[in-house]
Amino acid sequence: MTAPIDAPAAADEQRLLDAVVALAPDLGWSAALKRAGAQIGLSAAAVDLLAPGGPRDLAALLSRRHDQETLAVLSAIDPKSLRMRERIIRAVETRVETAAKSPSATRRLCGFLALPSNALLGLRLAWETADGLWRWAGDVATDENHYSKRAILGAILLGALPIRLANGREAASLFVHGRVANVMSYEAWKAGLPKANLGVGLAQMLGRLRYGANALKPPSS
Repeated sequence: MTAPIDAPAAADEQRLLDAVVALAPDLGWSAALKRAGAQIGLSAAAVDLLAPGGPRDLAALLSRRHDQETLAVLSAIDPKSLRMRERIIRAVETRVETAAKSPSATRRLCGFLALPSNALLGLRLAWETADGLWRWAGDVATDENHYSKRAILGAILLGALPIRLANGREAASLFVHGRVANVMSYEAWKAGLPKANLGVGLAQMLGRLRYGANALKPPSS
């Protein structure tokens, strides 16, 4: 188990992240990390201790900061006052808007995580985000639905944020509403399937999220 970071180190970690976020739009994550430590008075050794994984650690830290800020906003909302579809839409849109508050740094983050060497990290962070949003929404599934819900929501998040950054809030909202409608249709259809077919159904749903509404066709009777 990783030892918890003490309060002074955690504060330095956040100061380092702030400096990297300010520099990353112009320099990129790797170069920003090299300059940020010196800018805030940290030695190279201290930076290595705070971010032993280099820019990957700072990218993960920024994603988790966005998660925390999102959940802080959502904590003011009673999820039980909303239908499940509304909860998920509200959660995803809040997360996207939180990240979009620093658009230049977030663009760099998306580009960094899209690199082949960082793709697994990007997927893991999307999973973490989706897990937090589903828990806020009241999800208590412990069977295969626990995993399929997070995989599907992670795919929506990965699609919605670049759309928000490139085309604006309205375009991202249209995307989120459409994909969540797909998920709800899938859940209703899946409820009538034998459990043996759930793996096929998940594959079809992921295909629909990627390729559009015509990718999922319920089997004919």
